[in-house]
Formats: sequence, structure tokens, C-alpha cells
Amino acid sequence: MGAKTFQKLIHHWKILRGDNVMIMSGKDRGETGIIKRVVRSQNRVIVEGKNLVKKHIKQGQGHEGGIFSVEAPLHVSNVQVLDPVTGKPCKVGTRYLEDGTKVRVSRGLGASGSIIPRPEILKIRTTPRPTVGIVHLITHICCVLVCISVLI
Repeated sequence: MGAKTFQKLIHHWKILRGDNVMIMSGKDRGETGIIKRVVRSQNRVIVEGKNLVKKHIKQGQGHEGGIFSVEAPLHVSNVQVLDPVTGKPCKVGTRYLEDGTKVRVSRGLGASGSIIPRPEILKIRTTPRPTVGIVHLITHICCVLVCISVLI
């Protein structure tokens, strides 16, 4: 077996990149930070400037070697989103507003029940969307290939 045994992947994530979270366990317990990256394939998150570990990197072409501090991923169960009103850690729930929009709300003991806003960083895409012309061209080529294979 070992330490990294298979775990069920979380399908409906309540923690997003850019959320303000508190670390609930580990060497940085009680500290707060912003989520830098979400690793959905491992149920882990990377918090800016927290859970630092020393990494020994060998010298190679184009970079120097040495000992560097890097942020290690934390399991998602070890962090909790901070309530925007009280500033305390809380669970995250979802509600629908009267106009039909889905929002995240704070839940749990001591939570205010207020809306947790969607992080601004999510509006910036890390990879650009494909242009409509390329997608249309690829769809057209696929249709032509299917027609040719039917005729043969």
C-alpha cells in the first residue's frame, strides 16, 4: 500500500482558485492564505507562501542548482474557506437567488450565512479559448471524413 493510496476524486469542488482559506492541520495550522492552484487529479490545493518544503535541484543547462523553498500541495480536507463577514473558517454551501443565479454561501457553526463571492482571478483564463474559425474548420473536416468512410 503506502502513503499515497488511491482516494476517491471530488467531483463537485466547493473550493476555487483565488479563495481565501485557513489551514486546519499541518505545520502551518491556523494560518491564512490564498489558493494559488487546484490539483483536481489528486484532491489537493497549493496555498501561496504556505507549506514550504526544501527542494534540492541539480544544476543543468540553462538553470543553476541548489536548495530552494517551494510550496507543497495540501489535501483539500485540510483547508477551509474563510467567512467574508466573520473571518472565521466555515463550510461552503450553495443557494439559488431569486433571479435564479447560483451562489456560494457560508455554512456551519459561527457562520454568518453570507454570500461568498466568486474570486476575481477566475475571470482571467490561463489558456485562451480557441477561435471559432478553427473549431468550425475541424468540425467540417470530421464531417467530410465520415462521409468518405461511408462511401467506401
